[in-house]
Amino acid sequence: MPPDQRPNILWIVGEDCPPRFGCYGDPHARTPHLDALARRGVVFEHAFSAAPVCAPSRFALLTGVAPESNAPANHQRARAEIPGWMRTYPEILRDLGYYCTNNAKTDYNATLDPAAIWHESSPDAHWRNRPAGAPFLAVFNFDGTHESSVFTPETPEVAPAAVRVPAYLPDTPAVRGDLARHYRHIANLDAFVGELLAQLTADGLAGDTIVIHTSDHGGVHPRSKRFLYDEGLQVPLIIAAPDRFAARFPARGTRIEAAVSTIRIPPTLVDLAGGEIPGHMEGLSLAQQAFDPAAELAFGMRNRMDERPDVIRTVRDARYRYIRNYHPHRPHGRHLGFAWLAAAYQSWEEEHLAGRLDPVQDAFWRPKPGAELYDTVRDPDQVVNLAGDPNHAAVEERLAGALRAHLLAVHDNGFLPEGSPVEGYERSREPGRYPLERVLDVADAVARQDPAELPRFLRALDDADATVRRWGAIGILALGAAATDQAARLRAAVGNDPDPFVVIPAAESLARFAGDENAVAVLSGLSAATHPAPVRLEALNALTALPPERVRPFRDTVAAAADDDHEYVRGAGRYLLFQVEGTYTPQSPVFLWDRFAFTAQGAGS
Repeated sequence: MPPDQRPNILWIVGEDCPPRFGCYGDPHARTPHLDALARRGVVFEHAFSAAPVCAPSRFALLTGVAPESNAPANHQRARAEIPGWMRTYPEILRDLGYYCTNNAKTDYNATLDPAAIWHESSPDAHWRNRPAGAPFLAVFNFDGTHESSVFTPETPEVAPAAVRVPAYLPDTPAVRGDLARHYRHIANLDAFVGELLAQLTADGLAGDTIVIHTSDHGGVHPRSKRFLYDEGLQVPLIIAAPDRFAARFPARGTRIEAAVSTIRIPPTLVDLAGGEIPGHMEGLSLAQQAFDPAAELAFGMRNRMDERPDVIRTVRDARYRYIRNYHPHRPHGRHLGFAWLAAAYQSWEEEHLAGRLDPVQDAFWRPKPGAELYDTVRDPDQVVNLAGDPNHAAVEERLAGALRAHLLAVHDNGFLPEGSPVEGYERSREPGRYPLERVLDVADAVARQDPAELPRFLRALDDADATVRRWGAIGILALGAAATDQAARLRAAVGNDPDPFVVIPAAESLARFAGDENAVAVLSGLSAATHPAPVRLEALNALTALPPERVRPFRDTVAAAADDDHEYVRGAGRYLLFQVEGTYTPQSPVFLWDRFAFTAQGAGS
């Protein structure tokens, strides 16, 4: 593409910011600049991030690769190695002659040097620093909408009494206050967008620049960020092209109903710059005219969130969201030291402990269903689970099949334990190292929680592959008391299996359902500092699932974890220590998080 036919690109990313804008129909929003941008651009009604938390999502936004394809990028937070041939979009655009800047957040969840991929990545990075005549790609990140923005009490501009409380949350002053408080920060984001657009105009560049606005993931209130419902994954996505480039997109003012993923933005940038989209980037460019609501799908994932390991996958079309929970024995409502700095989380747990929640609100604190299906038109809060409903069997079958195909297509590393030597884009694809189809056969059975699957899990415990054995042990754990007659088989696994990620779920089953005190001692031993952090974290989570009095004899080991140098081991240890000592309260989160600090590099969750 000749240089004078290439657009400049301004990409503005709001942090932790759902589409609570006037142009998305929010009655409380004060977003005039974003609304004006939407009127002269294309609005994607159903845009979703690849992950519901910053670091994995930003890995996808940089590489165009699903984080679960390149473990440990799927965890919050990690440092994944990427193959040398896997080039990021700023590297590709630099080769095409673009001046590429990032201002300033990175948090890429990978061993990447920002200085090596950007011309400039700093709070001073700006298109105004480019060589004369060079086209530019300028990324600006606004962190004022981050989750932490609701941690500090302040008078909200929107009256708390005016906001709508989702059906899954209790209607308390703390919940209403956090919901109302975020609108002030969204208004600040809008002002930030307005200032950048004014700078474009002042520099005479508005007619040559395509503007993209989105967020790294969804919102900040409980059961949004970190979770695979729409509130955690849905983001604004507005693309506004000037007259010169308007033909690349649908007509101005068009609202796209199809589900799209923001993982498609990197290939879009390469396409707009006139480059060839590399094969490792997922999805088609968004610079196109036709979007099929009946065919487009957006996928999302969750693995470890801070100190809580989990495996969940989801797929969304224009109307329905399907979720597969591979650890159905774990509730969503597990304490996260950072998240609990929000008054709304504290209030929700207080209502739960006091027995004041209705069944919909209390579901967060109970074990998860293996499968979830929601009609987001009739049920925008996603609280009426249609999985297993004969009237929606065709929808469930279609989306479940699409999800399984996607997991295989991206070679999903998330079923490996964190720290596995098999993790990584290339290592996991070496023949024979990661039998994903066999792993999924067992993991899908775990989600079904059917006692008839017990023979499958027992066969898996004898498999030569450690990951298959791990999922066999998790399957028996998820069956709970229905598998108590397998104590001898589990004791053999605990005593003989060389892989701690097989031993831990087997020991938890024995401890919880067979009253085996030796199994508690095994878990305590695996939480000690002599083991790698991922092993310790898994063991601490297993101990946390036990009644505190069962763990009390091992208080010293828990206390050592509570003072560990590893941030997430320390968080899990501190919470467990307070449970063991009987002194925990939801309103006292500070003891669990002693590094409440934020930088452009993304400290904090």
